[in-house]
Amino acid sequence: MSRPQPMAKVAITIDAELLQYLDMLVAQHYFNNRSQAFQEAMKKYIHKIQRERLAAECDKLDQSFEQSLADEGFDEDMEEWPDY
Repeated sequence: MSRPQPMAKVAITIDAELLQYLDMLVAQHYFNNRSQAFQEAMKKYIHKIQRERLAAECDKLDQSFEQSLADEGFDEDMEEWPDY
């Protein structure tokens, strides 16, 4: 089981209407507190950025070249694969 990561305290400034909505979510027990809400939101946003960056890098790949690399030696290997 992994140990909890150390926490750091930060100060942020947000729109009053957004804060009101956030507090409503906390009051409805959607989040335990504001900190959890921000932490969850940042995790999701960072994950989204990472997925978009990966997709952008994948778009740069030459699909036919990548397929040829994947298929390289495939015919010879087929004879060696066991039957299941």
